[in-house]
Amino acid sequence: MLIQFKNVTVIRDERSVLQELACDLSEHRIGILGSNGSGKSTLLRLINGLTLAGTGQVILDGLEVSRHLSEIRRKVGFIFQNPDNQLVLPVVGEDIDLGLRRLIADRSARAQAVRDALSMVACEHLIDRVVHTLSGGEKQLVALAAVLATSPEIILFDEPTTQLDLKNARRFARMLAELPQPCVVVSHDLALMQTMDRVLVIDQGRVVQDGRAMDSVAWYQEHCT
Repeated sequence: MLIQFKNVTVIRDERSVLQELACDLSEHRIGILGSNGSGKSTLLRLINGLTLAGTGQVILDGLEVSRHLSEIRRKVGFIFQNPDNQLVLPVVGEDIDLGLRRLIADRSARAQAVRDALSMVACEHLIDRVVHTLSGGEKQLVALAAVLATSPEIILFDEPTTQLDLKNARRFARMLAELPQPCVVVSHDLALMQTMDRVLVIDQGRVVQDGRAMDSVAWYQEHCT
């Protein structure tokens, strides 16, 4: 799937958050690195229209995002940094079921889809748990299951390992590698970034490095840490 940024600028509070972003992204696993406030999460949100370009165009799979928001959001799954922003119902199974109601009318078929989605992230045992009793890592995995249940064509991740301990972060990296969908991942997790096909480094709203994962991570370590 091709993502195109055509001279995109985003201005917030009279400050340029992204400046004249121009690149095409087509690799299966794309990583975005940058310090806090660099513009990396804004770049991610442009892809599904959570943020709209002030000037320029964002095109996903041939569709200009600002003109096709409903269709774009059906294609794109988004994993927020804080899963509490994503999980809205009190019980895990109910929350995942909610996202499937517009896609699957039959209740038994939906129930099976919920179980299948939780199985993908090895969390079948959480189906009847109350969401607020889950750990941060469990919530993140449930949020991922909720997105996978809807079969998106591409998945965007905003700092997906922030709430995970080392064991679950490694587990997440393995799951990410096995997903059939193309993914764009914003993260400070350099080990995770090393598994990407391509990594962009963002600084002060501009792409300052773009290349193979090992080259971009090395550049980031030398210039930004």
